Amino acid sequence: MAMKLVAAAKVRRAQDSVLATRPFSETLQSVFGGLIERLGSDSLDLPLLTAREVKTATIVLVTGDRGLCGGYNNFMIKKAEKRIVELQDKGIKVEVISIGKKGTTYFNRYRKDILVATFECGQNPNSEDATAISNTLLNRFLSETTDTVEFLYTRFVSLIASTPSARTLLPCSATGIETQEDEIFQLTSKDGEFSVEKTVVPAAEPQDFPSEMIFEQDPSQIINSMLPLYLNGQVLRMIQEAVASELAARMQAMQSASDNAKDLEKNLSQQYNRARQASVTQEILEIVSGAMAVED
Repeated sequence: MAMKLVAAAKVRRAQDSVLATRPFSETLQSVFGGLIERLGSDSLDLPLLTAREVKTATIVLVTGDRGLCGGYNNFMIKKAEKRIVELQDKGIKVEVISIGKKGTTYFNRYRKDILVATFECGQNPNSEDATAISNTLLNRFLSETTDTVEFLYTRFVSLIASTPSARTLLPCSATGIETQEDEIFQLTSKDGEFSVEKTVVPAAEPQDFPSEMIFEQDPSQIINSMLPLYLNGQVLRMIQEAVASELAARMQAMQSASDNAKDLEKNLSQQYNRARQASVTQEILEIVSGAMAVED
């Protein structure tokens, strides 16, 4: 129970971190949407929006640093292995970037030849961690070392359910950024039990840029400079969601362990009481039999 409460406190800390990044994400999405409306998505010719033939794919895998969280880490590693095989069967070279000790340990042991970088964010990821990861991804994509980047992480659904998810991070899609909705999960307690409240946040309204407004820089250059910020925010958000999923899985694992311990205690008590009752009954029978033999 104590470990469950500790995990619950960390989940709340993780959700506070997610909420703290909302204003920046909404403003960025609003400005981006306004610039897209002003320019039109068809007129954009930017490196981060350019799709090319995929010869090399980078898989970014997010796992935890510790165990005691059920099948959380194993599910993600199996999903990564499945995706690696799918890409290799198509003749695509695969490289892996691991975030988290469990994934790093696995690939160092079994797939060291395709592991190109590792990161550790702990259970409190911040913008510095996300910036280091996104800079690595940007450098590899812009230098054409890789042609696409896929992010494998655990999408938080509820305290008892998380969904292993895959998302193509690079190249970006201009038409998907300004219309993307968001979901916020709040950990609450009701009648002594933990629960999660889900709130769907609609996409931010595009900022209005009048047609007579003159930009000091070309709007396409502004968008080009905003895309790394957007990428950084998305990386941070997905890592935070993965951490929240890991902590929720740990809460559930600790609850299951407590329930199993209670069931074990109950079963052992029943077996002990039955054995004691059988022993007492046997002693009574022996006494009665002895008494009857003396009378005869």
